[in-house]
Amino acid sequence: ETIKNEGENSKRINLVILGDGYTVGELSQFETDADNFITAMFSQTPFAEYSNYFNAHIINVISNESGANHPGTAVDEASYNVPVSTVDNYFGSTYDGFGSHRLLYAPNSALVMSVLADNFPEYDQAIILVNAPYYGGSGGEFPVASTGDDADEIAIHEMGHSLVNLKDEYYPGDALAEEGINMTQETDPALVRWKNWLNLNGIGIYQYCATGSCASWYRPHQTCKMRYLGFPFCAVCKEGIIEKIHDLVSPIDTYSPSNATIENPTFPLQFDLTLINPSTNSLESAWTLNSTSFSTNLESVSLLETDLNEGLNTLSVVVTDNSALQLIDNHDTFHMEIISWTIDYATLGITDISSIVNKIEISMFPNPVDDILSVKVKNNQYENITLKITSLDGKKVLENTLSNSVINLIELNQLTSGMYVISFYSDSEFLISKKIIKK
Repeated sequence: ETIKNEGENSKRINLVILGDGYTVGELSQFETDADNFITAMFSQTPFAEYSNYFNAHIINVISNESGANHPGTAVDEASYNVPVSTVDNYFGSTYDGFGSHRLLYAPNSALVMSVLADNFPEYDQAIILVNAPYYGGSGGEFPVASTGDDADEIAIHEMGHSLVNLKDEYYPGDALAEEGINMTQETDPALVRWKNWLNLNGIGIYQYCATGSCASWYRPHQTCKMRYLGFPFCAVCKEGIIEKIHDLVSPIDTYSPSNATIENPTFPLQFDLTLINPSTNSLESAWTLNSTSFSTNLESVSLLETDLNEGLNTLSVVVTDNSALQLIDNHDTFHMEIISWTIDYATLGITDISSIVNKIEISMFPNPVDDILSVKVKNNQYENITLKITSLDGKKVLENTLSNSVINLIELNQLTSGMYVISFYSDSEFLISKKIIKK
């Protein structure tokens, strides 16, 4: 059943909620628990701002008995007053995972995958809500959360792990400590992965602890949701969540003319977009006609005969997200959705119009940069992506053609210190510009 519908499943991130430990007579409670989780998740930044990028669905999984298993075997059992129990639930969800009482997990991941494959194979992220009144949860491929104390906060925290690959900002133990969006062993402010946010919104380089293995690991914030329930995600985690959203779904819902070639169209020629705009209205569109700027921040443009050259013309629109939740100018990775229409114009009229859609991801680091700038481009349409660097007075100082899906090393040792503008072009079409600082 769909409990949150924002658009076609193929154009949204599909969250699928499964229940465990709900009997047939408790399915209405499962739907209530799922609704409560979805309401809580999409009331918090940045999920609230990007709520219209998500659909949510539930699968009614029936257990023979209510609740979760609790074998009572965890090394920290003495700290909790929870009765030992054996429950015939569908996924085998159990407390005491890996020696920790509060680690509630579903050990049979193959069964979870089978249920998803049979019922909703197009899911993007699944989560299991366990009908148990005691605190517990876990991350992993399929996050698990109880429905007891802090249930919604647990589920949202675990979703940060599973959907976005955020790390715990309390020390998770040596086996789980690794470099990530919000966890690092780097302490140099110029190199730390969240350098763009330093000294803003409480972001710093905070040691996990003073002694032992955890003393070599650092987090960006002291009270992020990935450390303490009941707090918001820190700015670094918010940006990571938005990055994942852009990885999974396009901000362009529909466009016309679509991929089908339109024969014998008439003037004025109409080109339209329907955007999935966040609540912050942060999407920006830049239209170019034959590599010349034509319009900005419109979802519809019209062309007249006088706008076109005889022969082939190219109209392109690049859509980017300039959310204040991302530090755009200094951001390491940026995403663009591009639609290009080819218009064949002759003296007797339009021969045809055709379109292509491309998604481009550009990673550029470090910034500020010493002598070597690393640039990686991923795209599936354009043969060539060109990088051009200009000084602030508009003089071109460097140009390179970039290879796709590999790290391109751009030597900048010939440039003097200062700020420059780096621009990207695809087959002569302008894509985007960012500022870089040469140290």
